[in-house]
Amino acid sequence: MNKKALYSSALVLAMAVSGLAGAATPEDKTRVVYHVNQGEPGLHKAAVRNVQNHINAVGAENMDIKLVMHGGGINLLLAANDHPDIQAAVDSLKLQGVDFQVCRNTLSARQLPMEALYDTTEADIVPSGVAQLSILQREGYTYIKP
Repeated sequence: MNKKALYSSALVLAMAVSGLAGAATPEDKTRVVYHVNQGEPGLHKAAVRNVQNHINAVGAENMDIKLVMHGGGINLLLAANDHPDIQAAVDSLKLQGVDFQVCRNTLSARQLPMEALYDTTEADIVPSGVAQLSILQREGYTYIKP
């Protein structure tokens, strides 16, 4: 095989490999869990801003993001009922694939029905926020506490 044919073959192989490397699979996605458990509105705004900044930097298609809320953290979704800016942020993040997860223990302790939280369904409820954080970390999610 002459040098020109060898070079052409190497170029085709390199292009094929780089094309495969560019295709993101679920295993290639950056997996992150954001932990929100404090009740201060400023912290909630900072948390959703951090998540959006993260998406802006990496790309929603390259990420699998969970936002786990327990304790005072569920106040984020309570406040969204009355604040259009928080609603818009939650809606935008959900449209980008962010999975909001709410602690059932917190709902029970505060005697709140799931319906009291903005845009929350049974699929969003996890048995325990703390346990969920541990499960997700064991599954390889990076833990972030904004």
